[in-house]
Amino acid sequence: MKKTLLFLMLSFLFTASYAQIDRSQQPKPGPAPKINLQEPNTFQLKNGLKVMVVENHKLPRVSIQLTIDNPPILEGEKAGVSSLTSSLLGNGSKSISKDDFNEEVDFLGANINFGSQSAFARSLSKYFPRILELMADAAINPNFTQEEFDKERDKLLTGLKAQENDVSAIADRVQSALAYGKNHPKGEFTTEETVNNVTLSDVQEFYRDYFVPANAYLVVIGDVEFDSVKELVTKSFTPWTKAVPPSLSYSKPQDAQYTQINFVDMPNAVQSEISVQNLVNLKMKDEDYLDALIANRILGGGAQARLFLNLREDKGYTYGSFSGIGNDKYSPTTFRAYASVRNMVTDSSVVQILKEIDKISLEAVTEEELANAKAKYVGNFVMALEKPQTIANYALNIETEGLPKDFYKTYLERINAVTIEDVKKAAQKYFSSSNARVVVTGKGSEVMENLEKINFKGKKVPVLYYDKTADKTEKPDYNASVPEGTTVESILEKYIEVIGGKEKLESVESYALSAEAEMQGMKLELEMKKTTKDQFMQDVKVMGNSMQKQVLDGDKGYMVAQGQRKDLSPEEIERIKEESAAFPELNYLVAGNISLEGIEAIGDKKAYKLNITDKKSSFYDIETGLKLQEVSTEEVQGQQMANTLQFSDYKEVSGIKFPFKLNQTMGPQNFEFIVKEIKVNEGVSASDFE
Repeated sequence: MKKTLLFLMLSFLFTASYAQIDRSQQPKPGPAPKINLQEPNTFQLKNGLKVMVVENHKLPRVSIQLTIDNPPILEGEKAGVSSLTSSLLGNGSKSISKDDFNEEVDFLGANINFGSQSAFARSLSKYFPRILELMADAAINPNFTQEEFDKERDKLLTGLKAQENDVSAIADRVQSALAYGKNHPKGEFTTEETVNNVTLSDVQEFYRDYFVPANAYLVVIGDVEFDSVKELVTKSFTPWTKAVPPSLSYSKPQDAQYTQINFVDMPNAVQSEISVQNLVNLKMKDEDYLDALIANRILGGGAQARLFLNLREDKGYTYGSFSGIGNDKYSPTTFRAYASVRNMVTDSSVVQILKEIDKISLEAVTEEELANAKAKYVGNFVMALEKPQTIANYALNIETEGLPKDFYKTYLERINAVTIEDVKKAAQKYFSSSNARVVVTGKGSEVMENLEKINFKGKKVPVLYYDKTADKTEKPDYNASVPEGTTVESILEKYIEVIGGKEKLESVESYALSAEAEMQGMKLELEMKKTTKDQFMQDVKVMGNSMQKQVLDGDKGYMVAQGQRKDLSPEEIERIKEESAAFPELNYLVAGNISLEGIEAIGDKKAYKLNITDKKSSFYDIETGLKLQEVSTEEVQGQQMANTLQFSDYKEVSGIKFPFKLNQTMGPQNFEFIVKEIKVNEGVSASDFE
C-alpha cells in the first residue's frame, strides 16, 4: 500500500512539473560555457624567430609549422617567382641531395612540405629530432640548382597552358584582377611571359629577401617536451641569418563607382561563373568582426543560407550559391556572392543575388536565422577545440593579428551577444549592391543579349567587356555574318580537300597514333587505333601502366578503368562508333542533320561553328579550312561539363595532314598531347580490338 501511495505521489509530481513546461516555446539558451584554452609555451631566438610549443601526449606524433608573416609581395613582371621558390624549396639542402633527402623522409614515414614563405612537417614523435633537423636544413640552406629550376619552370608553364580554356580558372583570375587591380599583389597573376622573365638568380634573391626570420613563427604540436624542443630548435634554427624583409608599396584598390557588369567571353563555357563583389576593410581585431561573419553566414554561408535557398531550392538555377567575406590586416579584401549557373538563367541569377544582398542590408533578419547562424559557429568552435592544432592556430592568430589575449576565451560569449541590429549594420557596412562589381564569365553568344537588359532598383546595369587577362576590350561581335554561299557542305568539303582530298581519305582503311603528355611531372601516353570497320581502341597509360582503355569491335566493346572492366552499353557503343571513324567529316557530308551556327573566335582565329549533334560542335578555320576545335558536353555528377579538344601543328603523313598537337581540356584538367608517330594502313591488326 505504501509503495502504491509513493508511486501515485511521484506520478502526480512528475505530471505537475511536466504541465509547467510549454513545449511550444523553444528553450532559451543558457549562459555561454567558459572556455579554458591551454596556452602554448613560447620562446624567441635572437634572430627573431618566435617559437610556440603545444604539448599533447595522447598520440606519439608531432607536427611542425613554420609561418613567415610578411605583407603581400608584388612580383610584377616576374610574377611566378614565388611559386618557383616554393617548388624549389625542400629539394634537399647544400649538405644533402634531393634524392637522399626524400628517401630519408620517406623511410621515417614522415612528410615535409614547403611554400615560398612557409614549411610544414609531420612525423612520429620518436623521429622528431631528425625531422626538425632536416626541415631546418632545407629551409636555411636550400639547394637551388639550374636543373631543378628548369624542371619546375616547365611544370609551371604547362599548368598555365591548362588554364587557357578553364572557365573557372579564368573567372577566378579576372575577378581578383578587377577587384584589386593588376598592380596589386592580390590582383596580379602569373603568365607565360612573366614566368619566362624569371631566372634562377631571381629565385635566390626572392628567397634571401623574404624567407627571413624577422616575421617568422615556428609552432610545434604533439608528443614532445618543451625543454627538449627548445634545445633542438635553438640548435637547428640559430644559424638562420637575422634579416628584415624589404618594405613594399603598391596601388590602393578602389571599388567600382557604380554597380556594373564586367563580362568575360568564354565561347567554350557551358555555364556562367558569377561573382558579385566589393572591397571591404575588415580585420579580426575589429569590434564588428563577428557581426560580419554572422551576416555572411545568413546570406550565403551554407545550404540553409538565403542565396542557396533562393537560387537552388526555389529557382533551380544552380547546384549551389554562396558568399564569403575575407579579413586582412595588411590591405583591403573582398566580399563575394557567387554561383555557377546555366547559361539561360545567367541574367536572372545576377538579379537574384543583387536582391538578396540588398535585402539583408535593408531588412532585419529573423530570430530563427540568427539563432541558426550562431549555432553553426558555436558548434564549429567547440568541435575545433578538440584538436591540438586549434590551440596553436588560436595562439598564432593572437600574435599575428594583434588580438586581445582573451579573444578566444570570450568567443562564444561574443557570438551569443550578436543582435539582429548588429547583423543589419554589418551587412550595410560590408555588403554593397550600390557599387557592386558583377563579374560574369561565360558564353557571350548565349547570355549577353539578356545581360544587357538587366535593370536593378529602377536603373539599367551597364555592361563593360574584358578579355581573359582583365584588360578592357570591345563588345564581341556575335552576329558576324557568314559569307554568302557558305554552307555546311562547302565547309566540310574545304576541310577534306585541304587535309588530302576525298579520294586520299577514302583509301585509308586504318591508322595508328601514339602521343605523349605530362601530368604533374609524370608521363602520360596515348595510343589510338581506328579502322573503317567500326573498330576503335584507345589506351591511356601513366608511367607505362594502363589507366583507361576503350575497345570497340563492331557492335560490341568494353572499357577498363583502373583495372575494372565493364562492357559498353548500346548507347556507349553508338557514341564510340561516331569517334571511331578515321575521318568523321566524310560521314558528316551525308548525315544531313548538321547545322551551321555561325562564326566564333577560337583564340586569335575566326572559325565556322558546325553543330554535329545537340552535344557536340566542331570549329573550322575560316582562312585555312583546318579543324581547330571540337567541343562536346556531358553530365558529370549532375553538372554539365565541356570537353574541349583543340587541334594544331598539322603535318603530312602518307599524303594526309594530321594534327600533331592535341590539347584536351575538361573542367580543371588539361592535357597537351604531342603526337610522336602516325601510321596509315599499317600497325593495326584484329588482335588490337579483342
